[in-house]
Amino acid sequence: MKPNITRREAFLGGASLAALAAGLPRWAFAEDVVTAEQFLALSARLTGTDAGDLDTTMAAKLLQAMLATGRGPGLTLLATDTQVDTGSVANDVVSAWYSGVVDTGKGLAVAGFTDALMWNALDFTKPFAFCGGETGYWADPPQS
Repeated sequence: MKPNITRREAFLGGASLAALAAGLPRWAFAEDVVTAEQFLALSARLTGTDAGDLDTTMAAKLLQAMLATGRGPGLTLLATDTQVDTGSVANDVVSAWYSGVVDTGKGLAVAGFTDALMWNALDFTKPFAFCGGETGYWADPPQS
């Protein structure tokens, strides 16, 4: 049995589809997956650090967790277009790098504790159990 669709219904359906497509965010059409190198470059740009200063093992863990939680399209657009607004994806990348903690979709996980960027930002402290020098180093004033 053939459906009876009028020209008016076909026109309204096409116009509705066009309006829906125009209203969808750009990330809805992104298909490429961000590579590890692109993620490192994106992370360096977002955090304001040099890509060589970022730990590649931590980057792989962060990227894997972000892809698992559906942030791949947003990461792809951020990596290819510096002007795009992807909502909280950029904030999530920066937060993960500074805290060392990332959402895996199954809960929070530590991607890197001593490699978290917060230790660079907090130059007056260091990670727990991380030696700052020989015994008694804290008794001398810091070098200028």
